[in-house]
Amino acid sequence: MKKLILLFTIFITSFSFSQTEVKLDIGDALVIRALEFSYEKYINEESSFGISALFNLAKQDIDFRYNENVMITPYYRHYFTSEYNWNFFGEGFIGINSGKKEAIEDSGDFDLKYTDAALGIAVGTKYVAKGGLVLDIYGGLGRNLFGSDSPVLVPRIGFNIGWRF
Repeated sequence: MKKLILLFTIFITSFSFSQTEVKLDIGDALVIRALEFSYEKYINEESSFGISALFNLAKQDIDFRYNENVMITPYYRHYFTSEYNWNFFGEGFIGINSGKKEAIEDSGDFDLKYTDAALGIAVGTKYVAKGGLVLDIYGGLGRNLFGSDSPVLVPRIGFNIGWRF
């Protein structure tokens, strides 16, 4: 029983700093017609983990769009500066993505459906206002690991606006 109480106490105290952010990628929404929502939880002042979900709303035949129709991206961020308002970070992520890739064969054009997982890194900066408004900008690249029908590279680009509570 004492071990259980000790583990519970360690678990609760590890989240005593816990700040949470909920964000929407307005860059994707305005430019590419995709919705990306993010949830980020701080572990301490220097690191956080989160998850984002991208849903591509653009039609397949449009020239400028993500290949991915859906992408779920768990990530870990390490913050390099101690400024409250502006922070520079590095990010490691795993992007579980699915979509369609155009293929050309002798019988004609067709789309190949794929599902894959990408491992990648990104860098960015974040602004946090005293009232809780959050703006972050980041960019990075991942590489799909498993499928032969999936694109080799997966972008991770965003301009998020959200709220910290």
